[in-house]
Amino acid sequence: MPADGPSTPPTSPLGGALITPKDLHAISEAQEKARLKEAQDLAKKQQEEQTAIHEAFMHQHIRPDAKERFTHAVRAAAERGETEIEIVRFPSSYCSDGGRSINNFEPDWPDSLTGFAREVYDNYDRYLRPAGYKLRAQILSYPGGMPGDVGVFLHW
Repeated sequence: MPADGPSTPPTSPLGGALITPKDLHAISEAQEKARLKEAQDLAKKQQEEQTAIHEAFMHQHIRPDAKERFTHAVRAAAERGETEIEIVRFPSSYCSDGGRSINNFEPDWPDSLTGFAREVYDNYDRYLRPAGYKLRAQILSYPGGMPGDVGVFLHW
């Protein structure tokens, strides 16, 4: 007859106690928690990186050697038979309207530019437009059906 009181897990013919379903569930839960924590840590790191990239974009300025780089880029493009170059690319979320006015080809799309993109546009307007260059912006991708990257192109 079995004695009253705590029962001991049965022993395996190989020796030692058998692992119980409760033990297996605990192992699975611990692994799932570890995977979840790892995913959360990765998401946090990616968000911090995106925030840093956005901050850099918002505070970036046109380089002092921009005129030389510009001249080299447009000359090289013309030598290849091209009539435009992409001068800046950035996420549409950096626009004040999320890229809506660019996506809808609205004439006031430059008003939605922020940070470095705005500085690029202002310099275009000041120096390149009077020289005969044209500028256009377009949404380059639609992840999940929403505007993704914006490309700003200079053409002649």
